[in-house]
Amino acid sequence: MRDRTAWKAPTPSRLRTAAHRVAAATQAERDRAVDALRAFAILGVVLGHWLVTALVADGGALRTASPLRFMPWLAPVSWVFQTLAVFFLVGGHVATKGLASARARGAPYGQWLRARLDRLFRPVAALVTLWTVAACSLLAAGADTGTVHTLVKLALSPLWFLLVFAALTAATPLLSRLNPLWPLAVVLHVDLIRFGLGGPAWLGWLNLPAGWLVPYTLGAAWTRGELDGRRAGRVLLAGGAAATAGLVAWAGYPASMVGVPGAPVSNLDPPTLAAVTFGLAQCGLALLLRAPLRRALRRPSVWAAVALVNLAALTIFLWHQTALMATTATGLFAGRLPGLHTLPDDLGWAAARLAWLPVFALALTVCAAAFRVLEQGRDRRPPRLVRSHRPEAARTPGPRVDA
Repeated sequence: MRDRTAWKAPTPSRLRTAAHRVAAATQAERDRAVDALRAFAILGVVLGHWLVTALVADGGALRTASPLRFMPWLAPVSWVFQTLAVFFLVGGHVATKGLASARARGAPYGQWLRARLDRLFRPVAALVTLWTVAACSLLAAGADTGTVHTLVKLALSPLWFLLVFAALTAATPLLSRLNPLWPLAVVLHVDLIRFGLGGPAWLGWLNLPAGWLVPYTLGAAWTRGELDGRRAGRVLLAGGAAATAGLVAWAGYPASMVGVPGAPVSNLDPPTLAAVTFGLAQCGLALLLRAPLRRALRRPSVWAAVALVNLAALTIFLWHQTALMATTATGLFAGRLPGLHTLPDDLGWAAARLAWLPVFALALTVCAAAFRVLEQGRDRRPPRLVRSHRPEAARTPGPRVDA
């Protein structure tokens, strides 16, 4: 007898049907541009890391290198894929709106915060556990200590972002009305003391919270309706781009918006004024793209793809470096492969690395399938793919994608 429950490969018609079901389940009042901007920000970070992070096989060890060190003219790649400011913009917007919604329902602050942090940190436990076991196993098997340190550092590097994001989320009641000019002024004075007056390097770490406070509080201003017009987006885009260009051209800031191994100054570790002004330009562009994105996302297939990314956004972010390293380690069985284990010092490496991106994506898909349940929880009810950002949508079923 034929098994009617057997798995059937997706066909274009089935995919279209599924996309229409997701679109039909989405509340009409939902601002889909918010989800699209979050998806772009996450995928930008992932692709950026995959393009500029190289694990070079050097004898029996692996060490990190960056094509930006050998080919600094590739710095514009970092301008496209360093999208953290957009994520903090969306995070500030969603958190401020969510807190207002919780207050309107009479939910206490502690309950709102626990719900957000639980979903934020639940997937972290699996990542830390797996890499603790992996590191101990590698060391016990006699692996090079430097290699193990390199792998663990790369795997856990996304956690700094979560700690900062969690701290800002917890402080949302205090930050929801903070003018972004205040943290911007902190970054400006810190850099002036560090680079202009020869101040201590540790002072730069004050920019870690202050630098990301700027886009986060811009997100709160968005929620308050202060950035609804296109003028705000144009001012941020033009002003941020002009300020960044001036800082790079005349103030000696690096052109790369990500860290480059061996460089004396990193724009990202900790954030510099150039990184923050560049983030302002990105936020301005994101605000200008809201209307075009809303129009594009009326297409069910486009919206379904955005919803799918948002369903596993945190899992994708946490495991993308692991996917890269798993591919690199597996590839060692075939020898030193170009674009995977070789020095990133020419365009041949860049072309080979582009060819490896689908393999990285496949490895990440496996990780996401294995660990996404930790992000979504073990709810036995039918899955929801979207939940509106508006208070009234809490009573209306629909797919959940907010972070």
